[in-house]
Amino acid sequence: MAPLDDSFHVFDTTLRDGAQREGINLSVADKLAIARHLDDFGVGFIEGGWPGANPKDTEFFRRARTELELKHAQLVAFGSTRRAGGRAADDPLVAALRDAEAPAVCLVAKSDIRHVERALRTTAEENLEMIRDTVSHLCAEGRRVFLDCEHFFDGYRYDPAYATRVVETAAEAGADVVVLCDTNGGMLPFQVEEIVAEVLAATGVRLGIHAQDDTGCAVANTIAAVRSGATHVQCTANGYGERVGNANLFSVVGNLQLKMGLQVVPPGCLEQATRIAHAIAEIANLTPATHQPYVGTSAFAHKAGLHASAIKVDPDLYQHVDPALVGNDMRVLVSGMAGRASVELKGKELGFDLSGEKQTLGRIVERVKDLEARGFTFEAADASFELLLREELDGSRPRFFELESWRVIVEQRGDSGEPVSEATVKLHAKGERIVATAEGNGPVNALDRALRLALERMYPDLAQLELVDYKVRILEGSHGTGAVIRILMETTDGETEWSTVGVDENVIAASWQALEDAVTYGLLRQGHGAR
Repeated sequence: MAPLDDSFHVFDTTLRDGAQREGINLSVADKLAIARHLDDFGVGFIEGGWPGANPKDTEFFRRARTELELKHAQLVAFGSTRRAGGRAADDPLVAALRDAEAPAVCLVAKSDIRHVERALRTTAEENLEMIRDTVSHLCAEGRRVFLDCEHFFDGYRYDPAYATRVVETAAEAGADVVVLCDTNGGMLPFQVEEIVAEVLAATGVRLGIHAQDDTGCAVANTIAAVRSGATHVQCTANGYGERVGNANLFSVVGNLQLKMGLQVVPPGCLEQATRIAHAIAEIANLTPATHQPYVGTSAFAHKAGLHASAIKVDPDLYQHVDPALVGNDMRVLVSGMAGRASVELKGKELGFDLSGEKQTLGRIVERVKDLEARGFTFEAADASFELLLREELDGSRPRFFELESWRVIVEQRGDSGEPVSEATVKLHAKGERIVATAEGNGPVNALDRALRLALERMYPDLAQLELVDYKVRILEGSHGTGAVIRILMETTDGETEWSTVGVDENVIAASWQALEDAVTYGLLRQGHGAR
């Protein structure tokens, strides 16, 4: 797959700016893995970190030389201009940029005169000389140089003449792109659009944009800058970054390519967006944001019955783009807001044709609404909904066993001992009465083990099932220890995950409902026939 030309840059800074998010701590192996995903997405530049400033980033660039085979992207080393009063050729941090052997360097420089005088404690002219000396030195060393103008928009509003001189000085020294940074994230789109247009008209320099998201406008500010002539956008995967984050890479690329018609990543790459967004979240040890534009699992989820009725006729009526363009899927959520169209579409998604089942559809809709009024939720419990659907279509619930009883005992052994739970289940399966007892670190774990112990001889595949998430919620309008409890349980067989729901005033009874559904659905998935 051929790289795009140099007319527009998608520059990713997840490994540097994104890693400054609270809660992210990437190892060198993590950074290498993320870089490969970013390359698969087709970004033009990957800023790998600040070599010389910390050992991890120095090690990343050392390993990248032999371990990264990039198809689309070039690695970029980040650093600052030389110190005041020195020479770039002698500066140890500039030397670290050379030693990183990355083909491109991104320098950060002060462009707000207040920061020059109060933070750097130097003069306006010396700051310009620091920029000129460092940029020209690295260009002479064969590096492609980008310059980030830190606090540019705030500095431009305070002293536009000086901020503009910074841009001109960097370009005259050889910088390929001068990036205007909204470092504090306080700008609004109309301000960005105006300032970028003014600077471009005054200097003729190739400009980029780096937007923080403190006003919730980072993506919009990035698009505004492009509208005014910026041809270089700096973003982070999933919007990771310091404070509230940066412009989201996937939203920016999606908007530029699908809404503005700009081919900013190579053909076939945008379709990888959802997979890559989730993969990077997992590496960062963060839960993927479900409501993230384009790539979130809820980005194309429809709950209201009115939406579902229109989608049944034409999905484009309630979707701004085809989800497949970003590797996502449309989902229909079944809830108390659902109508017949919602249930029909959800059934089709699960493999059931309900188009000629008007009476059945009506029963299912009424049953869903009744159960949701009692506290159940099916939008987050597809497996429980499918079992309900099968029951209505077949006239009986799929069953692999009949429960006689279950019992749980929680025992505190001594003052300092850990509580131990013991569960006993009595059930009938394949003509046998089975009694099984098991201990667990909690009552639900004990029930799960007892149920498996009872059934695994007849259904050995149960050993593949694993409970991976368990959520407890006290429902609104209920109070104290007599409150109604909803349990959402997530189970996996190592290939697919599914969710089930249970509701009761007793938390163990609610858990049993969700557990019974989870096991029943798992056995159906494995091809076992239920009576």
